[in-house]
Amino acid sequence: MADPAAKCNSYDVAVIGGGVVGCAVARRLTLDGARVVLVEKGGDILSGASKANSALLHTGFDAPRGSLELACMQQGYAEYLAIRAELNLPLLETGGMVIAWTQEQQAKLPSILAQAHVNGVADARLIDADAIHAREPALDRRALSAVLVPGEHVIDPWSAPLAYLTQAVANGADFRRRTEVIGGRFANGAWSLDTTTGPIAARYVVNCAGLFGDRLEAALLGDASFTIKPRKGQFLVFDKMAARMLRTIILPVPTERTKGVVLARTAFGNVLVGPTAEEQDDREHATVEQDTLEGLRQAAIAMVPALADVQVNAVYAGLRPASEQKHYRTRRDDERNFLSLGGIRSTGLTAALGLAQYARGQLAQMGLDAVPLAAPAITPVPNISEMAPRDWQADGHGAMVCHCELVTEREIVAAFATPVPPGELGGLKRRTRACMGRCQGFYCSAQVARLSEGHLTPAMAVAS
Repeated sequence: MADPAAKCNSYDVAVIGGGVVGCAVARRLTLDGARVVLVEKGGDILSGASKANSALLHTGFDAPRGSLELACMQQGYAEYLAIRAELNLPLLETGGMVIAWTQEQQAKLPSILAQAHVNGVADARLIDADAIHAREPALDRRALSAVLVPGEHVIDPWSAPLAYLTQAVANGADFRRRTEVIGGRFANGAWSLDTTTGPIAARYVVNCAGLFGDRLEAALLGDASFTIKPRKGQFLVFDKMAARMLRTIILPVPTERTKGVVLARTAFGNVLVGPTAEEQDDREHATVEQDTLEGLRQAAIAMVPALADVQVNAVYAGLRPASEQKHYRTRRDDERNFLSLGGIRSTGLTAALGLAQYARGQLAQMGLDAVPLAAPAITPVPNISEMAPRDWQADGHGAMVCHCELVTEREIVAAFATPVPPGELGGLKRRTRACMGRCQGFYCSAQVARLSEGHLTPAMAVAS
């Protein structure tokens, strides 16, 4: 008789890495009928690179022509718009402007516009200084001209991957947190993965391990086809009064090395500026430096002078899994049923759904045969953005726990009763916004600790 435990650990596909790409791939393959497990070494999804980004939905107007990145961004963009209503995902329609502040930058705008048109972004157009300031009265008068890209928008960077994995789990996928893949063997048409929580068997492996994708590939295949070069980005967030000063995403003229510093509203009613682009060797720790943050603040004030009178609400830093080359790094090994999706940098939030479609196609060519679900469960996630009514505006929500971000007791309790509950404090913050406001948890952390007791690892200290 077969061992029931072994059967429970046997899957069609093991997706390794619980960032936005891994969550999107798990959803796509599950909806297509595969039995999927998502394996994440951290205590929650978004424990790595995906938790800190600019939260922009990109058109791909400036992506490399004919690239996989462009195709996945535009497929991902289209699918996000198609599913956002049923999954309750927000969209702040802002548009974006690539602004020239100098004559040298202005000379580059025609080529940026030409690339946008080649990339299929037909509504991008050049606008002059008068049009810029009519759209953005608070913008500094030094702005000379810009490429306006109406389709660039702001989204909630945390609810999207949560919604993807929630729908996957609701339709039969498994999620293994605090599970690190430490080795594996491919034999007789299937993988046997060694993990810190026990063995997992799967016919196919999809590597979405982000900052550790090259190391995972080397561990399982014996060599790596790319090398991760972590790139740190620091961000600064202005308080909510700044949101009335800005309507459009303000984009820089990019350089060969970086897309540059962006100024944009957030889904949560703030304004952020960033990221920086700092290469480092450490793949796990992203520190913030006061001098760099002050530089970001001054860059924002140079663009919108009135920001000089707005307090900074928060600062944070994240690591992007850049590689030694600019483009996405994929590897398909048909003999060992292995697919890597590596080097997915700042465009990964937009491209994730497109990368999931790409992964589905690659696995189908490798022999994965599954029947799409006839009537998959639809699992909308709670709204935490300022673009739709919040829980505090409805009756019966219980006590107000976080007054800075208006988070209710009902929201925190409900977060632990979902198919993908938070497993660590960062995950709870990303699901509710608790402890993320002006006081950074100073006033609400004790109550959050009481409500989350027994749910988080490590546990929050409960005040006596």
